[in-house]
Amino acid sequence: MSAVTGDARDAPAPVGVSPDAPAQMDGSAPTVGSSPRPNPERSVPPPTHTAAPATAPPSRSQRVPPRPAPGFARTVAALLRKELLVELRTLESVPGMSLFAVTVFVVFHFALNKTGVNGDEAAGILWVTLLLAAMLGINRLFVADAEEGGFDGFLLAPVDRSALLVAKALALLAYLVVLELVAVPAFALLLLEPSLGPALPELPGVLLLGDVGVALIGTLVAALAVRTRARDLLLALPLLVPVVIGGARATAPLLTLAHQTGPALRWPLTLALYDLVFGLIAYAVFDFLLED
Repeated sequence: MSAVTGDARDAPAPVGVSPDAPAQMDGSAPTVGSSPRPNPERSVPPPTHTAAPATAPPSRSQRVPPRPAPGFARTVAALLRKELLVELRTLESVPGMSLFAVTVFVVFHFALNKTGVNGDEAAGILWVTLLLAAMLGINRLFVADAEEGGFDGFLLAPVDRSALLVAKALALLAYLVVLELVAVPAFALLLLEPSLGPALPELPGVLLLGDVGVALIGTLVAALAVRTRARDLLLALPLLVPVVIGGARATAPLLTLAHQTGPALRWPLTLALYDLVFGLIAYAVFDFLLED
């Protein structure tokens, strides 16, 4: 019986019966066509991972709003700060302007062979020297922006184009003020016959009116010259002649030996009107000048 039982165990399984099917509890062989009993180890379903539900994109109201463009005053302040920092680091304009003015005064001191000048002569020498010294600063005003791509970067920024005009004019005005802080004392020391003290209450106001005109006209002409690749700034000289005439006429009474009255009111008013007219012209055409 044992041999028979061993042969029955080693015999191949009938067709339709799985070899792995377990024997029935009573020791009889599984019948043909009967389904195998489930294996507890294989009947456990594999763990399923449920995917996280897809989140919908945020609505337009939930998105972060775009950053607003800076205001006009903030843009002007940033551009002016950049101009002043560049000048402080490079010293390209103001030292050359001051050195030129002092050199001209020294030349006049020895060429005129006088103890001093006053009145119309003193006013003419002062204003012509300041004008020629200012041309050095006007010539360098937009050169760095044109050579280093400053114009292209500014045009891509979402800011008002007129902010560049105001910032450049204010920077040039600051250069002229620093120039006069050096040139006027040198002029009084080398050439002026009367003392500069009696003229100080009115002289800074006249100089400031002239500086505003030179800054506005100089900025406009410098931008025109650098955008048209015509670096010759002789166009600025005819436009600046009325500023020199008005400034000299207003300054002459202040530099006389018998200084008793201030300048005639019409000459400061003429300077102020000229500044206003060219300020409006520069504001109107500067935007189109940058586009071209």
